[in-house]
Amino acid sequence: MRLAPVPMYYVADLEQVVHYAGESSRTTHGAREAVDGCRLFGKMIALALRGAGKEELLFAAADGLPAQKELAPAIAAIAGGCYRDKNRDEIRGSGYVVESLEAALWCFWHTASYQEAVLEAVNLGQDADTTAAVCGQVAGAYYGLEGIPPAWRVKLAQSEFIEQVARTIYRRRVRGQVGARAHMEVGVKGSVDVIQRYSESEEKDDQEQLDAA
Repeated sequence: MRLAPVPMYYVADLEQVVHYAGESSRTTHGAREAVDGCRLFGKMIALALRGAGKEELLFAAADGLPAQKELAPAIAAIAGGCYRDKNRDEIRGSGYVVESLEAALWCFWHTASYQEAVLEAVNLGQDADTTAAVCGQVAGAYYGLEGIPPAWRVKLAQSEFIEQVARTIYRRRVRGQVGARAHMEVGVKGSVDVIQRYSESEEKDDQEQLDAA
């Protein structure tokens, strides 16, 4: 439900996306299926942010992960698209990680907009908030901010704070990329100078807006 910031931050490096998505799961859910589910789903979100089509991000996300036989079997089945041709009455929006992930991806696959995907997830019933939260992450990454209905966005609690956090994640990711390039070009001392010059104004602005929120 809370995974999106990880692929948002590490989107430029899919290996880090996979690693830290798994690590984020371990903070509260250390079971193999939960960790593998987050690793797979994190890569799906990152691919969506990179502009991948639905087929690629849903059914090729396991490429580059350990062989599917090394994933938890139920997660490997999801990576292979086991849900693709299921009927609605075969999908369960429970809170169990395997069923929740399958339900969210089924809703995303069988709809054509953010609104349709999230409403489909909610209307499955059962643990509706979990299914919708999972579906909304990949749908949001795929359809973009403009794909979220404006009427929904204006009613979102703490929307300004959420948008500011997203901007902060983006700025710090860019800052890290600037630092990595500088390190290659001018060495450690030079890269520190570059990062400091680049980040001072952004850091101050970020903190002021976060404090205000």
